Amino acid sequence: MTSELKGRREDADYNRGWGAAALGARLRRLSERIDREAAAVYARDGVRFEQRWMSVLRLLSERDGLSVRDIAEALVITHPSVSQTRRSLQDAGLVADAPDPADARRRILRLTEDGAAFVARVRPVWQALMEAAIELDHEAGDVIGPLNRLDEALARRSLYDRAVDRLAGPDEPST
Repeated sequence: MTSELKGRREDADYNRGWGAAALGARLRRLSERIDREAAAVYARDGVRFEQRWMSVLRLLSERDGLSVRDIAEALVITHPSVSQTRRSLQDAGLVADAPDPADARRRILRLTEDGAAFVARVRPVWQALMEAAIELDHEAGDVIGPLNRLDEALARRSLYDRAVDRLAGPDEPST
């Protein structure tokens, strides 16, 4: 590729030109696009749906009665993220919470009657989106495998630790 063509390509997609150094930006961009296009599929069927609801709703439809902590652990996401999603789902009337009979400090989330009906309505959309995702993954040459390896690499050593080591001066101990 000539330097003139390479420069145009990088200008047209600034982050792509940075390669692996723009990993976070590229993942965010892909996530935003996938969420936007999935939202369009729901809207096509007249359904107001927030993509962040999907995993929580699916989990609650499969395992009735979970705490925010249970959900966060099952989905490997933060407690605050699940709490925000819970509030959104409660505002939409799709989930309700009640005190845990075994520990009143914990709140247990369940689908409401409307929530269960909503899940039944969107399940075909979920199936279509999952099949489309599998097709995309296959076409892209198994993206999930490398994403799993990226998860594992971050579990072994965080991005934070890796970056701080590079910022440490000669007299600073690295992590």
